Amino acid sequence: MSLTIKLTITPHIINLNLHPKHRTKIPAYSLGFRPKPIYHSNALIPILYNNKQPRMSQASVSGSVIKSSLIEPDGGVVVDVIVPESERGSKTLEAESLPKVRLARIDVEWVHVISEGWASPLKGFMRENEYLQSLHFNSLRMGNGTVVNMSLPIVLAIDDETKENIGSAKDVGLVGPAGDLLAILRSTEIYKHNKEERIARTWGTTAPGLPYVEEFITPAGNWLIGGDLEVLKPIKYNDGLDHYRLSPQQLRKEFDRRQADAVFAFQLRNPVHNGHALLMNDTRRRLLEMGYKNPILLLHPLGGFTKADDVPLAVRMEQHSKVLEDGVLDPETTIVAIFPSPMHYAGPTEVQWHAKARINAGANFYIVGRDPAGMGHPTEKRDLYDPDHGKKVLSMAPGLEKLNILPFRVAAYDTVAKKMAFFDPSRSKDFLFISGTKMRTYARTGENPPDGFMCPGGWEVLVKYYERLQAEEATPAAVSA
Repeated sequence: MSLTIKLTITPHIINLNLHPKHRTKIPAYSLGFRPKPIYHSNALIPILYNNKQPRMSQASVSGSVIKSSLIEPDGGVVVDVIVPESERGSKTLEAESLPKVRLARIDVEWVHVISEGWASPLKGFMRENEYLQSLHFNSLRMGNGTVVNMSLPIVLAIDDETKENIGSAKDVGLVGPAGDLLAILRSTEIYKHNKEERIARTWGTTAPGLPYVEEFITPAGNWLIGGDLEVLKPIKYNDGLDHYRLSPQQLRKEFDRRQADAVFAFQLRNPVHNGHALLMNDTRRRLLEMGYKNPILLLHPLGGFTKADDVPLAVRMEQHSKVLEDGVLDPETTIVAIFPSPMHYAGPTEVQWHAKARINAGANFYIVGRDPAGMGHPTEKRDLYDPDHGKKVLSMAPGLEKLNILPFRVAAYDTVAKKMAFFDPSRSKDFLFISGTKMRTYARTGENPPDGFMCPGGWEVLVKYYERLQAEEATPAAVSA
């Protein structure tokens, strides 16, 4: 898919007359674990992990009161289902006595997502009524009648044998892939897993070759089990990147500490090139022109499952580090953190989940571009989704009304200026569109992209990754020969 970047702020989305506080209108699965952090300069660590640090919710700046968490989390509070340390011993003993459900790696990622409140107000894996609302309405109706967005079903599948072992038990223990107890699922409900319906309604197709479907739904059990989670301790991956997996509460705390009066979130699952940076820097400039004093960028790469040809998380984080080190983005006004969700590649359905989760983290602006969360059709040579439908859906999705949606402007490589620039239709022949596939081809073949496409340090990270990958791919052939 070619790169197109768009940014337009329309009056019907953002009311400039409002006070700022109211402006809310598996090889492929490997993360390349490393024993030590590769992203060394995390200035947030002393703040986020120092329990004595006071929470700054408001600050006076130039005579005005600034509060960064302008947008309330869905349900009014960020869900936290991690068991307090003082209760972990007794809860673990209880979990050991319960029937067990063994989790796959993807299930652990969803436990992580739920436990920190990214899916607030969801407190566990969906029971049937929540599942049906999510699947058919892309939203959940709260007890008070309000609606919150919930476009992706967050469910736990079990097989016939596990269902039989659970029997009539209402509580079960959840066991990780390594056999360690991770959580208790309370007041459970077991119901049928109609895979075809789930796939058709989530992706809009049942065509073979959908990455998430092939790896996690097709081989999954025929039953779903829902219930309330009690997570025995915070989920950690020990891959050198845990200090960048900041929870919604930690992010809100940091926005307040930085005295932000606007937070704009940018999600990506690819390396950051200068077109991305142009967009992010231009967004901040526009927010300043609107009257905000200290807009903060949340650069929020997706950290869960991604498909085989995406650049692994560890490499992406190292590349993002170089982007900040080279000054392409300002570290003083940028927070880089990992969003722990797995990736579905479900287009307009999934982009709602990405936006909703950032509401819970405190972002009140969300940047959306061409074909968000999309991919090529698995069996035909075309995009699976209409490239413009994602941004259109976000502007009218139920439960997202309080979030300001910022569609991209188009950006491409200006062959005259020799840099990434916003596209000028009057001289279209001067612009070169470099797709993600083309970018990866450059890196894999050792060919350099045009000067000004990406900062040199960031590009070097990608080239070295593909050199290592090619060496690994060549090793089995060399051995067999």
